[in-house]
Amino acid sequence: MGKLTSDNDGARPALGRAFLSRLGQAKLPGARAQVVFWSVSILGVAADLWTKSAAFNWLEQQPDQRFSVIDGFLYLVMALNDGAAFNMFAGHSAWLTAVSVAAMVAILAIFLLGGGQHKLMPFALGFFAGGVCGNLYDRLFNGGLVRDFIDVVYWPGKHWPAFNVADSMLCVAVGLLIISSLFSPKSSQTRARQRK
Repeated sequence: MGKLTSDNDGARPALGRAFLSRLGQAKLPGARAQVVFWSVSILGVAADLWTKSAAFNWLEQQPDQRFSVIDGFLYLVMALNDGAAFNMFAGHSAWLTAVSVAAMVAILAIFLLGGGQHKLMPFALGFFAGGVCGNLYDRLFNGGLVRDFIDVVYWPGKHWPAFNVADSMLCVAVGLLIISSLFSPKSSQTRARQRK
């Protein structure tokens, strides 16, 4: 039986060519950026996993599995979350795991292929990677459940959804991205043009 062929055999789509061209021209981040990114990522994952383990092991021995750090404001609790932030997409662990893996691929691609980046970007991407990996570890090795243990009362009787160190790193990453975008050369040029 003959091989089916088409007019497009052997030709890459334009998008594929553009990506491969960019990949071939990519300049890897410098040594300083590499040290910052990998240090923040690895230390972040280590801090997240250690605090989750320590908090849950200690809270298992406490009455009501709860401890008041600052009475009426900050507590340590044992909470298992099968969703994302604010318990969104609860019960869709496999989907959330796939999203986390895709996010890690995107973070690494942005870091390695991003070219000239603002000085805050390695920090922001490192915090993103650490946060995503910390919670991804729980989804993979804790039955799809993420361990949360920090409980904040922001108004009498009103609790912020319990969170962990990985969630905090993700929030820091978003803040750093906002700051870096405000002070990037492109945003400065845009503001200068708007003033004219």
